[in-house]
Amino acid sequence: MVDSENQDPAAGDAPRETDTTAHFTGGFAAQLAALDGEVSAEEQEAIAALPSGSALLVVRRGPDVGARFLLDSDVTTAGRHPEADIFLDDVTVSRRHTEFLRHGTVFEIKDLGSLNGTYFDGVRIDTALLSNGAEVQIGKFRLTFYASRADLAHQAGQ
Repeated sequence: MVDSENQDPAAGDAPRETDTTAHFTGGFAAQLAALDGEVSAEEQEAIAALPSGSALLVVRRGPDVGARFLLDSDVTTAGRHPEADIFLDDVTVSRRHTEFLRHGTVFEIKDLGSLNGTYFDGVRIDTALLSNGAEVQIGKFRLTFYASRADLAHQAGQ
């Protein structure tokens, strides 16, 4: 591309080329994909492989973009405490921030009295049932919830 407004004085009046190529890191690319609601091929495979009674959380914004957390037990704790099942290392996250509770094939999120609160689809909650594709915010972390495809198919057939 030639930028006619930028003349190179050393080259006389000849226009010079301006490099407009942008280079992005993998983390930035992951954030862009998340904003578009896209799921990478690797994430699609992980979601498709989820057994019944499990779910996946994928970090879409904040520290550790692209990190995945499996929900496969009746109670999964998330917080800044090193012994939390989901360790979210940021000062905006309480040590014991939230719990993910499994009821059969349905998951619920419950705030544990955190200072900055827990948000479900942009609304501060004490507790909420999670739906496939829902966004959960814990401190600076924004995560997308993906239910087992087997469970979604079963629910759709009812």
